[in-house]
Amino acid sequence: MITPGKRLRKEDMTEGYKPFIGASDSNNGVTAFVSNSNASEDSNVLGVNYDGSIAESFYHPYTCLFSDSVKRFKIKGREGNKYIYEFVKTMIRQQKVKYTYGYKFNEQRMKRQMIMLPINDEGNPDWEFMTHYMQAIEERLYLRYLESKASPFNTDSEQ
Repeated sequence: MITPGKRLRKEDMTEGYKPFIGASDSNNGVTAFVSNSNASEDSNVLGVNYDGSIAESFYHPYTCLFSDSVKRFKIKGREGNKYIYEFVKTMIRQQKVKYTYGYKFNEQRMKRQMIMLPINDEGNPDWEFMTHYMQAIEERLYLRYLESKASPFNTDSEQ
């Protein structure tokens, strides 16, 4: 399910603690912190840029507002989780090279975009596989970090 963000002009922003998600490729898409509310307020969603840093996407488990340059992606008929959205994010980013200045990633193209996902025996997206796959990658990265010499948990005196 793809839903739009809502325009919030800088002069209408009120400083606060709620992340405002813009079409940025850094800081998880957070471009400001506001106390405003509007119809774009959402959580547990993948924010996908269709303007600015095209096809960049970030998972937002927290409540935030979305600019009109960012679409909110939710899995239809299912509660998504961090790992599923991180998997889908990777699949969306693989399409980034298709969209350039002359061929924008607009709402119509976003809705038509094919995203290749693993399927289960019934032919439906295998959400469980995606979750376990991303959990395994996360665990592997944590272990690599903990084993590195840069780890604050390393007690080796050879640093």
